[in-house]
Amino acid sequence: MLPGFTMKVRNSLKSLRGRHRDNQLVRRKGRVYIINKTQKRYKARQG
Repeated sequence: MLPGFTMKVRNSLKSLRGRHRDNQLVRRKGRVYIINKTQKRYKARQG
């Protein structure tokens, strides 16, 4: 993980999922995450 890149906290993650083709929408512990294994900078959390 590169320094200076932090996870974005957003109200709606549907729009963020289309930013990269490898983005995945994941639900963990009542929270919704966008994760990307190839481009680590596309990370977001909701809730």
